[in-house]
Amino acid sequence: MGAAPNDDPYAWMEEIEGAKALEWARAENARSLPKLQDDPRYPGLYEDALKIATATDRIPGVYFAGDGQLYDFWQDREHVRGIWRTTSLETYRTGTPGWRTVLDIDALAKSEKANWVWHGASCLPPEDRLCLVALSDGGKDADIVREFDVSTGKFVEGGFRLPEGKHRYSWVDRDNLVVATEWEKGQVTTSGYPYVLKLVKRGQALSAATEVFRGEAKDGGYGVSPIVLRDPDGKVQAILAHRPLDTFNAEHYLVTDAGPKKLDLPTKASVQGYVAGRLLVTLEQDWAARGFKEGDLLDFDIAAVKADPARLAGRLVLRPTDTQAIEQVATTRNRLVVALYDNVKGQILSFAPKGDGWTSTKLDLPKDSSISIGSATEQDDRMIVYATSYLTPSQQFLADASSAQTAVLKTAPARFDASKHMVEQHWATSKDGTKVPYFVVRPKDLKLDGTAPTLLYAYGGFLVSQTPAYASTVGKLWLEKGGVYVVANIRGGGEFGPRWHNAGLKLNRMRVYDDFFAVSEDLIRRKITSPRRLGIMGGSNGGLLMGVALTQRPELYNAVVIQVPLFDMIGYTHIGAGASWVGEYGDPAVPAERAVIESYSPYQNLKPGQKYPRVFLETSTKDDRVHPAHARKAGARLKEYGYDYLYYENIDGGHAAAANLNERAMRQALEYTYLHQQLMD
Repeated sequence: MGAAPNDDPYAWMEEIEGAKALEWARAENARSLPKLQDDPRYPGLYEDALKIATATDRIPGVYFAGDGQLYDFWQDREHVRGIWRTTSLETYRTGTPGWRTVLDIDALAKSEKANWVWHGASCLPPEDRLCLVALSDGGKDADIVREFDVSTGKFVEGGFRLPEGKHRYSWVDRDNLVVATEWEKGQVTTSGYPYVLKLVKRGQALSAATEVFRGEAKDGGYGVSPIVLRDPDGKVQAILAHRPLDTFNAEHYLVTDAGPKKLDLPTKASVQGYVAGRLLVTLEQDWAARGFKEGDLLDFDIAAVKADPARLAGRLVLRPTDTQAIEQVATTRNRLVVALYDNVKGQILSFAPKGDGWTSTKLDLPKDSSISIGSATEQDDRMIVYATSYLTPSQQFLADASSAQTAVLKTAPARFDASKHMVEQHWATSKDGTKVPYFVVRPKDLKLDGTAPTLLYAYGGFLVSQTPAYASTVGKLWLEKGGVYVVANIRGGGEFGPRWHNAGLKLNRMRVYDDFFAVSEDLIRRKITSPRRLGIMGGSNGGLLMGVALTQRPELYNAVVIQVPLFDMIGYTHIGAGASWVGEYGDPAVPAERAVIESYSPYQNLKPGQKYPRVFLETSTKDDRVHPAHARKAGARLKEYGYDYLYYENIDGGHAAAANLNERAMRQALEYTYLHQQLMD
C-alpha cells in the first residue's frame, strides 16, 4: 500500500485527536454552525427530527432469543444511549408489552463514567442466556467486550472479557470462545483488523489462548472471523475461519484438530448459514468449473464438507434472473428463507428440503415494498419480517416459514402527510448504454417546469442496495415543505445482485459516477427539477460520490451534502481502515489502478476558480472507519482556494456521525436547513 504523499500540506489532519487538527475542527464548527442554527427554520426542523428519532410509538426492532422471548434495543428521550430489554411474544402481540430492562446503557455509562455506545450482544444458543456485550467508547468501531448473564441482569464476575479492539468472535460452548483480536501489539493487518484466530477457554488468560488459524498481515478486508455452524439444539457441526484477502475476496477454512483445511470455494463466495445438514453459500462470481453463476445460492452436504473440504460438490438452490437479486438468506429450524428482489421490489421465499432438492413457497406480504427478515428463530420456523415503502409507514409481521402464514404485529404511525404524494420508478440511460433505475417521490400535482427543489440520494458501492424505505425524516423535513426526493439505484450497489456491484469495481469505477450523472441529467430532462434546484446527498462511499459530483459536474447541482466521506483516494489506503477497501476501489500503488483513481479522486481534483456550489461537509472525530481527515482535508483545500463552504465535525459519534439520538437529530436539522437555504430560497 502506498504511504502518505509527502507533498500533502494537510497530512497533519490525519492525526485523529491531534491538538492542531481538533483546534481547526472546532474553529470550523464555530464558523459554520451559526450560519445554519441561526436560520429561523432550524429550531423547527430540529424539533421535528428529534420527535421522530425519539418517538416512543415507533416499531421496536424485536428479535427472537432463547425460548421464544423477544428482545430489542430501545432509545428515546429518557434513554438517549438506550436500554436492552425483553418481553414475551404473547404480551408483545397485545400491543401493551410488559418490558423488562436487561441492561440500561445510560445508567451504566453514568456509573462507570464512560461514553458508552451499544454495539450489540452475541448470545450462546439455544438458551441465549450468556451473552458477549459489545460497548464502544463514543461510537468507535473498536469495542470492549464483556460477558453478561441475561437471567441475573449482571456482568459475569471473572467472565469472558476482551479489551478495546476490533474483535471478531463467536461462542463455541459455554466454556469456549473462538476469537480473532490483536493478541500482541501491532498484530493486525495493514487496515487495522485482526488476522489470528484462537480458542479461548473460560478462566484462561488471553495470553494462554490456543491458535487455530492464522491469516497474514497483508490481508485486506475486515479481518479474519469465525463462523460456528450448529444444529438448532446447539450441537456444533463445524467451525470455519473466514479469511478476507481484500474487501470482497476471501478464503474459507475448516478448523480441525489437525489444523485448518481450505474449503474448495471461489474467493467471491459468502457462507450464509446452515440448515437441515446443508451448508448454504451464495456466489459473487461465476464458478465456471462447476457450472454455477454469480448470484447463485448453493448448498453442500456438511458431512461431505468435513470429510473432504478440498473437493466440494454443491447443488443449485436458486438462480436469480437478470432483474433479480438475493438480498438476504436466513434459516429457521427446518427452513431456508430468502429475501429476493425483482426490479428493486421485495418478496420472501421459504424453501423446504425435498428429496435431493428444495421446494419453495412465497409468503403473502405487501407488493412494491422493501421486504426484510429482521429475525428468524431456530426454536421453530417463526420469523419477524418488515415491509416498508417510501410513503407507507413500515409494518412488522410475524411470519411462519413452514405454513407461509403472516400476521401484522405492528404498523408504525405516519410521521408526515403523504396523501398528496406519489412514487414512480424511472430509468436513465448511462454513458455506456446501461439502463439505471431510480425512484422519485413527488407531489401528485407537480408541475414539470424545472422548479421543484429536489434532493437526490445515492450510495453506489460495496454491494449495498438502496431499496425503498419509509421516508419519515425526509418526509417531514423535506417532502412536506414542497421538496421532491429521489433515490438512484446506480451500479456498485447490489440491486441486481453481484453483477451490478462487479460492474463498478476498480478500473470500472467511473461507471458508478456516470450512472449518477445520467440520473441527474434525466431529472433535468424530464423537467422535474433544474440545476438551480437540484441538491445531492451521500455518506461514506456515497460521500466520495458527492465529492466526484462536485469536482466533475458542479454545473448540475446547487447543494452537495457530503457525509463522513472518503475524499483523498490517492492517500486513502493509509488513512483509517482504508486499506480494507482495495477490493472496491483498487490500490493507488498499482499504476493502472492509480491512473483511474487519480481521474476522480475529489481531493486531488479540487481546483481554484470553478463554479462550485456552497457544499456542506460533515464528519466525526470518533470515526475510526473512514477517518475525519478526508473531510478535514476537503474543507482545508476549499478554504485555501477561497470557496464558501460549511463544515461540521461531531467530536463524538463514530461512523454514523452521531453517538446518540439528540446528535442524530441535530445533524439532520443542519442538513435540511442547508438544503432549504440552497434549494428553496
